[in-house]
Order: sequence, then structure tokens, then C-alpha cells
Amino acid sequence: MSNGRSGSGKVVCVTGASGYIASWLVKFLLQRGYTVKASVRDPTDPKRTEHLNSFDGAKERLQLFKANLLEEGSFDSIVDGCDGVFHTASPVPFDVKDPQTELLEPALKGTLNVLKSCAKSPSVRRVVLTSSTAAVMVNGKPRTPDVVVDETWFSDPNFCREIKQWYVLSKTLAEDAAWKFVKEKGIDMVTINPAMVIGPLLQPTLNTSVEEDKRFLIRALDGWMSETSQMHIFELMRSLQLEEDIFCLRGLLTIQKSLKSYASSTLLSKLHISKCEDDEPLMPAYQESKEKAKSLGIEYTPIEVSLKETVESLKEKQFF
Repeated sequence: MSNGRSGSGKVVCVTGASGYIASWLVKFLLQRGYTVKASVRDPTDPKRTEHLNSFDGAKERLQLFKANLLEEGSFDSIVDGCDGVFHTASPVPFDVKDPQTELLEPALKGTLNVLKSCAKSPSVRRVVLTSSTAAVMVNGKPRTPDVVVDETWFSDPNFCREIKQWYVLSKTLAEDAAWKFVKEKGIDMVTINPAMVIGPLLQPTLNTSVEEDKRFLIRALDGWMSETSQMHIFELMRSLQLEEDIFCLRGLLTIQKSLKSYASSTLLSKLHISKCEDDEPLMPAYQESKEKAKSLGIEYTPIEVSLKETVESLKEKQFF
């Protein structure tokens, strides 16, 4: 990514700034000269803020705020005066006892509360919503070689309830409500729908999504295969110049082969890597529309590089 100062003099807001994607986003925004107003659960907790404050430019251009997703108006002062808003904050628990309280309400109400704050601020030119492929892929439709998945796909809330996929339902309801709200209020918004995002960690602790990455890698090392995608943070930043929704998937990958290329390391040599019975993905192959991603001029980090960097980062932080 270019370290140019294209954001000099501009102010942006990043919600949930201590999270995996948001931490990288804050780092890159500061590199490009933006002033960043970042919301975190507890600005006094060094585990959530120390890595953010260590970024180049943080001392001069990073402002940390406490905000509550469930409190309407909590983001008013943070969003005020911002040119753009990146909303990444959303709960990602997978083992839930009360889906309504733990997932659905925070995702839906939190997204709308941030957008309501944006609607009050005339300075906001664009909102970038970090959604998920969860909001796109789960609808019961067949995915066969002649099917093309693109930005017109949307997960079916009724189907999600039927199969009890509460996280998927939370992302689906939140994005649907967001689109209805911004169209009513005339807010310019784009969405990013990443799947599993991998790569080195900036934060010092494991959040839920990174814990899932760790479990995923261990399963992969033991011969499992899974769908994965890396939505580079560059796409989030470039999306400030887009006029349409963005949809991008990297596809179904058998990552075992990539992991085997460096399985002789100290850590990986201790883990048994079994041979897959075949090289077929767990889900039927299908086609993916890549037109909007191509229009951005995005250059993805090779999956082999990302996997290696993820494992090495987890090793360095002693999370394995």
C-alpha cells in the first residue's frame, strides 16, 4: 500500500477500533495522513489501545473515544466533523445462549445507532460498513458450476432462523436495515463483505474472530479444508471513491497444500498433517463475480503468504 498523504487534512471515524480489521484500518489511515477518531469499549484499557497508540502518526492524529453500540447518540460527537465513517464494530460470538441479546440486538441496533449519528452530521460524505459474506451466502440456493454469485445475492433471514445460524442472521438483518436507512436518509454507503480474514495480528489479545482463525488453521493443519477469503484493508480505503456496493469473494480453497510448504517449522512439525482423501472443496464449486473488485485495481496478498504470516504471528504472540 502506498504511504502517500492522500488523507492529509481529512478526518474519519473508525468504530470498534481495537478489532482485527479495524486495527489495520487505523494503521493504514494514519499512514495516509488521516486524522482518526476511533471508538473502543474502554479507552483506558491498554490491551485495547496500546497497539493503536503505537502506530506512526497516532500521537498527532489519533483520538480515542468510548462509545456504546446500544446507546443512541453515543456516536454523535465522534462522527461530527468526519468526512467518512468506517463501521466495523459488531459482536462475533459463535457460542451464544441468548441470540437476541448477544448477537441480533447489538448488530442491528448498533449499526442503526451509528448511521443515525451519521445522518445528523452534514460533514459525512461516505459510510463504509464492514458486513460479512454471512449476509450474502446463506439462502439455501444451489451453488453449482453454472451459478454466478454476485452482489445481488442476499442471505434469507427465514432460512437462517430455520437452521439456527444466529451470527449469519445478525449480519443479514444489520445490513438489510442499514440499506433501508441510508436510502431513506440519502446517506452514501458502501459495504464490504469479507469471509474469514487472515494475516498478522496487531492487537495483543485474541478476540473471537482471531480465535476462530486459530482454530481454522489448526483444523487445516490436520487435514481439513475450508472456504476462506482475505479482503485487503486497501479495499476498505479505496472504497471511499466508489459509487456502488462492493462484493468480493476469493473462492473455495484447499489450504492444506499451502500449509505443507512450510510445515517443517518448529511449531508445524509438532502437528500431524494428514492427507486429504481428495482435493475437492467441501462445498460445490461455483462462479464468483469479480468485476467490482477488478474495478478497484486491488492486488491481493497471495493466500500462501497470508497463511504463513498468520501462523508466524500467532506463534510470536504465543497464542498456539
